[in-house]
Amino acid sequence: MFHIIPAIDLIEGKCVRLTQGDYEKKKIYNEHPLEVAMQFEDAGLTRLHLVDLDGAKAKKVINWKVLETIATKTKLHVDFGGGVQSEDDLRVVFESGAKQVTGGSIAVKNPDLFEKWLSNYGGDKIILGADARNERVAVSGWEEGTELWVYDFVQKWIDKGAQYTISTDVAKDGLLQGPSFELYRNMQDQCPGIKIIASGGVSNLGDIEMLAEMNLFGVIVGKAIYEGKVTLAELQRWSIK
Repeated sequence: MFHIIPAIDLIEGKCVRLTQGDYEKKKIYNEHPLEVAMQFEDAGLTRLHLVDLDGAKAKKVINWKVLETIATKTKLHVDFGGGVQSEDDLRVVFESGAKQVTGGSIAVKNPDLFEKWLSNYGGDKIILGADARNERVAVSGWEEGTELWVYDFVQKWIDKGAQYTISTDVAKDGLLQGPSFELYRNMQDQCPGIKIIASGGVSNLGDIEMLAEMNLFGVIVGKAIYEGKVTLAELQRWSIK
C-alpha cells in the first residue's frame, strides 16, 4: 500500500510553505491548520505530516497546541517533526496526540538520546529524518550541512532499530521541479529493510505515480496541493475507503 501523506508546515500557528527551507521565502496558505487537516480527511486521506517550523528554529517544540487540536478533532494519523530535541519535547508531542515523531537533527547531534528514543518507544513510533543535500545529511532546518553520507547514516540507524525514514532532497524542496528519484533508488539499494517516505519536489500526479511504482512506503505532498498542481480528488485513488 502506497501512502499519500499531505503536509502542514506551521509558523505562528498558521499553515505555510517555505522554499528550500528558507524562512524568508514563506507563503501563508491558511491561518487555520485544522481546516486544512479536515479537508485532507474529507478527501479520504488518513495521514498527516505536521512540521513545527517555529520549533525547528527554536530547537524546542512550539506548536504543540495545533497538533493537539488536529489530533483531537480528526482521525488522521499524525507524524510530527520540528524542534523535538529533548525527552520533554517528545513526551509533550506524544501526549498531544502524535502517532509518530520524526527526529533528524537529534539523530546527528545527540545520537545517544535518539537511540534511547528508538529503544523506549520503538522504531514504529520514531521516524528517522534523513534530509540530504548532494547525498550528505543536512540538519537544523537545513541550515547546516554535514559530511555524513546519507546512506551510511540511514543504515547505521536501521542497525539500531529504525523502521521508517523521511528523506528530503533539500535542493528539490518547494521548487515543484520533481522529486529526487535517484536518491530514493540509491537508498532502496543501499539501505534495504527501511520504509522510505519521499519528501520534496513533487510537482504533479506523474511524480506521485512514479514514486508509487518504486514501492516506497509513501510520499509527503505539500506545495503541489497548495498550489493546485495536484488535487485532493486526484489523490483519492490512494485513500483508504
